[in-house]
Amino acid sequence: MSSQAPETTQIHNIGYRTYDGPRLGRGYARRALFSQSLRGAYGLGRSAKSKVLPMLLFGVMCIPALIIVAVAVVTKAPKLAIEYTQYALYLQVVIGIYVAAQAPQSVSRDLRFRTVPLYFSRPIERTDYVLAKYGAMAAALFILTAVPLVILYVGALLAKLDFADQTALFGQGLVSVALLSLLFGGIGLVMAALTPRRGFGVAAVIAVLTISYGAVTTLQGIAYATDNPDPIAWMGLFSPLTLISGVQTAFLGAPPAFPGEVSVGAGAGAVYVVAVLALIVGSYAVLMRRYRKVGL
Repeated sequence: MSSQAPETTQIHNIGYRTYDGPRLGRGYARRALFSQSLRGAYGLGRSAKSKVLPMLLFGVMCIPALIIVAVAVVTKAPKLAIEYTQYALYLQVVIGIYVAAQAPQSVSRDLRFRTVPLYFSRPIERTDYVLAKYGAMAAALFILTAVPLVILYVGALLAKLDFADQTALFGQGLVSVALLSLLFGGIGLVMAALTPRRGFGVAAVIAVLTISYGAVTTLQGIAYATDNPDPIAWMGLFSPLTLISGVQTAFLGAPPAFPGEVSVGAGAGAVYVVAVLALIVGSYAVLMRRYRKVGL
């Protein structure tokens, strides 16, 4: 048998060409990943089924604000029925469900399908990936929690409440939800990034955000019921939501939310601020360490 190739052998040019266009670089890739992750947090650019839960939760967050505004306008109330800084605390269950649903969606699929090394191939780096994901999760939470405050603020002005007072209170509320968004976003992503299984990530986020709040408030209630109020303020350091509540009470003019209206003084409030900042920075550091290993 002849070892020569048959005469019909051909070499085909299938049209691959080199790319001569502009190289947009890391900055563009980071912004694109941030935008894609933020849109994904509300199901935009995904299937209709993926939009149902985030949009439903967004609506649930806004409806009470619309009702409060309507009542204030119709009754010509001298103030809103709820403080700007209290709104997120009252709806903390909705916020917890949102984080539990969207944080795993943001990072667990990349881990499960092993696409993270592809991100790191070029031009994006680990820092870009973590910043984009963290920023998108915090921004999504800020939208979820700040839009109802905007509704309250606009409604207060329509009800002809004092402009200067409402603006100051609105600003305090925005600072509060900004801290909450950074804290909850970081903790949610850390919990979700520990496992590629979305169900485990959801359970971990709920345990850290919701169960910890229930445990702390229960212990605070027991301390108050047994006439031992001294440790109540310090117990608030062991739950993300009570941390935000303590910072609000100490520095943002919010009324005390702990049992017995126990207040957080300036000294304890400084500890609360340090704890919140430490958790935010620590969440970023843990994510960086996690993605050093994942990207290998």
